[in-house]
Amino acid sequence: MLGTVTGNEKQARATLERIKNAGYDGLELNRFMIHPSSFMVRTLTRMAGMPTGRGGNLNWQNLIKESGLSVASLHTDLGSLKREPEKVAQDAASFNTDRLVITGMYRFDYSSPDEVKKLAASLNEAGKLLKERNMSLLYHNHNVELLKVAENKTAYDVLLEETDGDFVGFEFDSYWFTEAGADAVSWMKRLGQRMKMWHVTDRGSRQSGVSMTPILKADSMELGYGNMNLDALSNIALINGVNSVVLESHKNWIDNDPLKSIETSAKWFEGRF
Repeated sequence: MLGTVTGNEKQARATLERIKNAGYDGLELNRFMIHPSSFMVRTLTRMAGMPTGRGGNLNWQNLIKESGLSVASLHTDLGSLKREPEKVAQDAASFNTDRLVITGMYRFDYSSPDEVKKLAASLNEAGKLLKERNMSLLYHNHNVELLKVAENKTAYDVLLEETDGDFVGFEFDSYWFTEAGADAVSWMKRLGQRMKMWHVTDRGSRQSGVSMTPILKADSMELGYGNMNLDALSNIALINGVNSVVLESHKNWIDNDPLKSIETSAKWFEGRF
């Protein structure tokens, strides 16, 4: 949400101040956001709806410290974690967080039971390395984990069954499972205390322009402005004992303004956590 509003130090400071003033305690960072990235990476992330801009050139450690915000976790990729676990762990420690989150796999066949089992084994291995460094590993889902690897089994079933709870936890994204037609409430209940963090976004429709049909496209929405049962989801998150609740959306912001979207959603959080 911050890639387009953290292009330089002045803009980043103003953005973090608005987040703090809206009532948020902290934010979640991504490693490709805090390090300089190539033109190709910036292009690919923009095409994916997650523009990084040039924020990687900024000193995020100083910006976070000055803002008074904390860092809930640091997102990374499994390849980097396996190649340079010490460096990735140091990045997290520099923000005073002990949680690293794998944000899913790219160019990966989630419909292959063998490949998903190999992924689970790799997550166990990476989680063990982090635990030895007093850090924890979480896996963040999108919708692709709901691909079937067998008639009555999804890739996410395999990840839950094949990963060791001592080494791998989960950051559950209820939007993506809802978007794929799954019952997010049931999945959160099943995760139980292995669900350490919750990515929350509402989902609904917003009128835009003139349409030739009364059917609107569903997308992410500010909290309370869509149709997800957020109250039921938040109750389960509390029962599960989640460490952090993280607001996230990539687009479809009110007035096309990510900061206004963040401030609008802040009202839903009041009195809930």
